[in-house]
Amino acid sequence: MPFIIDGNNLLCSVQDMPAESDSITDRKLCYLLDRYFRVVCEKAVMVFDGAGPPQKATFDNIANVEVVFAGRNNDADSVIEDKISASTAPGALTIVSSDRRLRAAARAAKATALTSPDFWKTVRQTMDKARAVSQEPAAKRTGITSSETEQWLKFFGIEQ
Repeated sequence: MPFIIDGNNLLCSVQDMPAESDSITDRKLCYLLDRYFRVVCEKAVMVFDGAGPPQKATFDNIANVEVVFAGRNNDADSVIEDKISASTAPGALTIVSSDRRLRAAARAAKATALTSPDFWKTVRQTMDKARAVSQEPAAKRTGITSSETEQWLKFFGIEQ
């Protein structure tokens, strides 16, 4: 669990960005981050304030992001601080939040702290690169066929 994310903080930051749509919901954000963490081979815990939706089953199919709701009598910041304190290797954690309280708790535990906009910028850049790679033609990775090779050799007048 190297990433612990302040869910509401990140969601608000993403919705406030001019390039992003405010139609991004907590569920959609979790699925986007699931794909990101699959690409970077990491796992995360996303902590949201409140009790969450009555039907939490839609959050169950997310493999790389564990979704936690703080509950009615707790807040996400307190849950994240508890997770930092409970970690046996806090220096390996990355805390994602623009909240000063959480960034201070991360620094005190020698964990990495990223602001929500900085983290989202990294997510977008990584996913744009992954999308560009996946759109390359298969021939670019596999090479040309033997008959195509013969045609090019003939074209350039190279004897075999």
